[in-house]
Amino acid sequence: MPLRKPSPEELRFISFLIREASTKIASKWEDSLMVTSMDDAGLGSLLLYPSGKIVNDREFGRVMFEVEFKDADNVPVVASLNLDQHGELFELDIWKVNFDPLIRFPDV
Repeated sequence: MPLRKPSPEELRFISFLIREASTKIASKWEDSLMVTSMDDAGLGSLLLYPSGKIVNDREFGRVMFEVEFKDADNVPVVASLNLDQHGELFELDIWKVNFDPLIRFPDV
């Protein structure tokens, strides 16, 4: 999938997760952030590219912050903001417990 700028809703939710986390990341990260949707049956997960370009040798490092919320249909969702092995933004992992697509990100 092609790189794209995150939608306003995606950016707002990622910003919320970063604010809530105890880990600090580079300032102005949102200026160059690009994303691609993950092949997850529409759950809403994103691969994150903080430098604005695809880097192929990245791998999962650790969970930066995780939150649970209820989607618009009241189904629980777990969202994890993950870092790569170098401590850079890596992915926003969305798991809706019934595996239906995410309806919308929570208001944060």
